[in-house]
Amino acid sequence: MSFWSASFASSIVQVRTQRWLEVRQVIGQVLFQQGQRSQPARSGMRLQSVGDGIVTGSRSQSVLAADDGIGFIDVAEDTLVRVQQLQRLPDGGHVTRLFVERGQVSLRIRRFTHRSSELEIQTPAGWSGVRGTEFGLTVQPDGKTGVATRSGAVVARAQGRSVSLRGGFQSLIIPGEPPTPPRPLTTDARLQLNYLAAVDRQTARIEGQIDPVNLLLIADVPQVVDRDGRFQVTVAMLPNRRISAVVITPLGNRQSYELAVPAL
Repeated sequence: MSFWSASFASSIVQVRTQRWLEVRQVIGQVLFQQGQRSQPARSGMRLQSVGDGIVTGSRSQSVLAADDGIGFIDVAEDTLVRVQQLQRLPDGGHVTRLFVERGQVSLRIRRFTHRSSELEIQTPAGWSGVRGTEFGLTVQPDGKTGVATRSGAVVARAQGRSVSLRGGFQSLIIPGEPPTPPRPLTTDARLQLNYLAAVDRQTARIEGQIDPVNLLLIADVPQVVDRDGRFQVTVAMLPNRRISAVVITPLGNRQSYELAVPAL
């Protein structure tokens, strides 16, 4: 397994391929990145070079389509996805490799008809390979990766070990560790709140727990949870003493919460 650092964008050598991913939908603030340049993304733009990427802002999303018609990639809010490899093989097969540094993506991929075709998604914790499936993944700020399969099968690999996730199963990959054994898919976007109190007039302390494969955003900021999904965070609160929270599952199910902080 290979790892890419956060400085990936600044060190990439632009290599244009004969293939592309096309932006099909843009909602909210979405940027198209090419080398050191960024511009607002528009439908019809194409990611063609190694390092080309899409970055979604808070409460924003995008949809990418592959040139070979194999399927679509739904990119959720606060997500960064880049091209790692887009290749057409001499025997007619297509290789698609993407790097998701943070956030959540869902893929709807038809079954490949060519034996040498591949699609892989890499994250700071490991990689997932498919040949036709519906699956998704989340990437926390520290690289923890949740992988879930709705249908078909996915192979999740890290630290020289792999697990097969057939439809209805999920796994967690922690950087430096192999994937956890498959467990039944829950699509559970619940937020269990264990503690909520004001620290002072402007900030509040929040403690709680989510399914560790899920992504948690508090006040539009992605949070780190531990291997059991527990978290502790101190954040600023609005004058009305409200704090927004969102839980996103690897398959893209999204549940919004409004936390009301009790008065001191």
